[in-house]
Amino acid sequence: MTRFLLINGSPTSVSRSAALLDHARAALTSAGIEVINTSILDFPAEDLIQARFASPSFSSFTAEVAAASGIIVSTPVYKASFSGGLKALLDILPQEALLGKAILPLASAGTISHLLAIDYALKPVLSVLGARDIEQGVFAVDDQFEKFDGGYTLKPELVERLDRNLGYLISRVQP
Repeated sequence: MTRFLLINGSPTSVSRSAALLDHARAALTSAGIEVINTSILDFPAEDLIQARFASPSFSSFTAEVAAASGIIVSTPVYKASFSGGLKALLDILPQEALLGKAILPLASAGTISHLLAIDYALKPVLSVLGARDIEQGVFAVDDQFEKFDGGYTLKPELVERLDRNLGYLISRVQP
């Protein structure tokens, strides 16, 4: 069975980045794809910050990356780049951990001025980890989300763009 790993790089549990992944999870599941979720919040901060590569907290994460056919990474954009917590988590991975994986980067930011963060910050790091099959990322700004009590929903224009890119990604991994 095709398996995807969804990585949430947001330092908060309720976030726009999580809303993007919630939508992706529903689309993948409806396509018959198994989905595994992880977040930077799942790991001890000390292990991330101090890059404790041998920490037992990372063993299941590296195994999930190895077993995945595809990976979707979602992150907020801070200071024109992806979250530092996500960078710390990606630094734990072996050099070619993403080789042969279909990848879809997602990012949310306050303004359009951070539009190139996926291309100039996140994609190079994913490439260094061996990713060669990186879909065009989906960048979303705050006004493309509706806030409700307990979370966020995506506005129709964002749903359309995300669904299109998810369709491309799914077509790459399904036989």
